[in-house]
Amino acid sequence: MGTRQAFMGAVLTNPLRVGLRQERVIPPQCLVIFGASGDLTHRKLVPALFELFRQRRLPSEFAVLGCARRPWSDEEFRGKMAEAMAPEVAEHRVAWEQFAAGLFYEPVDLEDPASVVRLGQRLEGIDRLRATRGNRTFYLSVSPNFYGSGCRSLAAAGLLSDPARSRVVIEKPFGRDYGSAQELNRVVQTSAQENQIFRIDHYLGKETVQNILVMRFANTIFEPIWNRNYISSVQITAAETVGVEERAGYYESSGALRDMVQNHLTQMLALTTMEAPGRFDPESMRNEKAKVLQAARLANEDEPWKCCVRGQYAPGGSNTRPIAGYRQEPGVNPESTTETYVAMKLFINNWRWQGVPFYLRTGKRLPKRLSEVVLTFREAPVHLFDAAGGAPTPNQLILRIQPDEGAEFKFEVKAPGSGMRSRPVDMAFSYDDSFGEPSDEGYVRLLADAMLGDPTLYTRSDEVEAAWRLYTPLLELIEDAPSQLPVYPYEARTWGPAAADNLLAEDGLAWRRP
Repeated sequence: MGTRQAFMGAVLTNPLRVGLRQERVIPPQCLVIFGASGDLTHRKLVPALFELFRQRRLPSEFAVLGCARRPWSDEEFRGKMAEAMAPEVAEHRVAWEQFAAGLFYEPVDLEDPASVVRLGQRLEGIDRLRATRGNRTFYLSVSPNFYGSGCRSLAAAGLLSDPARSRVVIEKPFGRDYGSAQELNRVVQTSAQENQIFRIDHYLGKETVQNILVMRFANTIFEPIWNRNYISSVQITAAETVGVEERAGYYESSGALRDMVQNHLTQMLALTTMEAPGRFDPESMRNEKAKVLQAARLANEDEPWKCCVRGQYAPGGSNTRPIAGYRQEPGVNPESTTETYVAMKLFINNWRWQGVPFYLRTGKRLPKRLSEVVLTFREAPVHLFDAAGGAPTPNQLILRIQPDEGAEFKFEVKAPGSGMRSRPVDMAFSYDDSFGEPSDEGYVRLLADAMLGDPTLYTRSDEVEAAWRLYTPLLELIEDAPSQLPVYPYEARTWGPAAADNLLAEDGLAWRRP
């Protein structure tokens, strides 16, 4: 009894934990993963599902059907997943055995109609075995070349005919440019209804990305000053320390603009700048995001090369631990002009944000792994006090998306002593420290939402098209006149090319160095 009381006391010492994990219940379901032999399945999708299982958020009437061209059996698929997740399996052996009983495998070629018909028959068998009641979520973790044809094949086999019981999750990139995104939207929308189509962006599953909305619209201290009258500039950064890794084949045809800016950074931009929805429901949310993206434009539409900088990481590191440059990576063209770094300046032409510059940057082989939104506020109209650094530091609100999810506020206080000098201090909030438990990985939340049929954190067709339309001038330059938008080399594990610093220096600003 004493131990029980001590345990309960320990739990209740953190009042922020009260009421946590009041999650919505996922209905009976079969999640079908196409591309189940690929990297994403064992690195992200199955671990996320196992986490949902351990949190008791999956129903007992649940199954996962892996699909790919490889002729695996159910047992082989279970073994492959267990091998890839060895540490988690070893730590939660009993839970894994229970979870793995719901893992199945079916060889499927989405280009072969007969193969997809057999898939339908297998799903009917799983419905009977696991009591999943015909509820299916199809996850296309395949090459983007098969998104359209995959949806057509599923529709032709009658697997998307019931909007209440079936939905499709489509990975990024959704299209390569504005025209291809429009065409892909046309194809998938003839195969299924828009409310069945879930275009995933795993950044939207991160707690702090969602917290942007709560901070803005649940706190009267922030919303009145979240506009051009008080904010002087905004920086959005997604930095990676890794290189291209094993993704050279994909990355060579994509580059950082398509891989990161058009989706992740643009979604963070939309959440930071959108108007308050009339109510918190999927369509109201997505309406406001689409509106603000339609108002966004490059800072110089007539000469787009003046508001964008492309870079590519060159060799770096040390003699003992050298880092290869992008062109030296396996599978990369030795003369490649694919960008691994992008920085750009945007404006949003609406009442709230007119004249406020937005600076976006992303890159590989940078010094730190982080994603953040930095709002810099206007300076006080009169400097009454001496400052330790010569001039007061502008107030900043920093929203940390990863790795240490949280927020930080920088403001001036009086320095100790007899004089009246100011100095900057930080006030910080950390999710992990405050709530006593780590945030869910992005795919955990997003997979749960898809199976619940909740599209709030998924991108709608007009959002996708608005994002591609925004960057079309840059994509056209890269294709048609690459010399106007050259790729500048930067040493691996530095903060990108000097030209990116100049982009802000022209406005008397500098990138935040975390």
